[in-house]
Amino acid sequence: LPADCRGHLGRLRQRVAAACARAGLRGAALVDIRLVSAKTGYGMEGLVSRLQRSWKCAGDVYLLGATNSGKSTLFNTLLRSDYCKSRAPDIIDRATVSPWPGTTLDLLKFPIINPTCDRIFRRQERLKEEATKTEDQLSSEEKKYLNQLKKQGYLVGRVGRTFQQQKSSAEIDFDPDMLSYSMDEDPADSPKKFEEREEFTHNEVKDARWCFDTPGIVKEDCVLNLLTEKEVKLVLPSHAIVPRTFILKPGMVLFLAALGRIDFLEGKKSAWFSVLASNLLPVHVTTLSNADTIYEKHAAQEFLKVPMGGEERMKEFPPLVPQDITLKGIGTTEAVADIKLSSAGWVAVTAHAEEELLLRAYTPKGTALVVREPPLLPYISAIRGARVPGTPAYRTKKPPSFVENLRTTGSR
Repeated sequence: LPADCRGHLGRLRQRVAAACARAGLRGAALVDIRLVSAKTGYGMEGLVSRLQRSWKCAGDVYLLGATNSGKSTLFNTLLRSDYCKSRAPDIIDRATVSPWPGTTLDLLKFPIINPTCDRIFRRQERLKEEATKTEDQLSSEEKKYLNQLKKQGYLVGRVGRTFQQQKSSAEIDFDPDMLSYSMDEDPADSPKKFEEREEFTHNEVKDARWCFDTPGIVKEDCVLNLLTEKEVKLVLPSHAIVPRTFILKPGMVLFLAALGRIDFLEGKKSAWFSVLASNLLPVHVTTLSNADTIYEKHAAQEFLKVPMGGEERMKEFPPLVPQDITLKGIGTTEAVADIKLSSAGWVAVTAHAEEELLLRAYTPKGTALVVREPPLLPYISAIRGARVPGTPAYRTKKPPSFVENLRTTGSR
């Protein structure tokens, strides 16, 4: 998610804490809230340190959550961190990371390292040393990997290992006769020797505590349940979300692919609509008089992209159902609410102070449409470029990336 102003991470933590409280998770049961990116590594070293201080080896740890919430990516990142025993990554299969709901069918697990005082001290020394480096001091391979992460997310962190498994030097064993062949023969593949799978010893796991990855919980009212695997890959963001802002007058309509629609029915002044969704999903703005025709003509076609498959696909896809929404603006710099179009994304609505808006939002039948007040990123409409002449759209603007565990240079 992009940053909309200073202090946005603290605000996000407050929103999560409030959601936990509403769900009954509060007080002693809630030890901490951490904002991390398992994909880019942001916050992961801090999470490992917090886990080691809190749980140590007092019990097993389970990763729980809805499908497609990133549990398997988090599991794989923890597997290659100081939270896992050093020999385990070479033994344990990596979790399946897939956009298809419910792909983690078995309880994958790895043994948690015992955070002794000596290990915690050595780990802290490594983190201090790495924090003194600048990007210029990294190797070319590290720089290349870091640049890839920056393209994927705004907040980036490097996840390393303090304790490495000692590997024996590899010996090259070959048969010279297998390398010779006549002009009439193709080179023969050497027979592969059976490699015995490495296993943990009894002493390594007899008192071990384990970190488990679990199958995701399928939400009944989620739009992803209606989509094919190819469509899900387009809906789920795989890189940093770049906000897209549009200024709409009453009588205009905004489409998010063919998965959501917002009609601006009544209002005295224009309002700003900022779309936070996968940047592979198209956004189209039209007039209220043309909206139905556009949906009927372009749903399941390339213009609206998702769903895909033409008329046959739309025969089985549920129709869009409306919900009227009334909002009152609080200012041109701060959104009043988010209109959450199930799991396809959300639209932050910003309007003039005291300006009353009547909107009608649509999502596919059987999916959830939620009005979130206060909005998650209230100042997101300010993250935009210049107005595109002759259109209701603003040019997109991507905030710069930040690497949390690298020392910044004076020129940056």
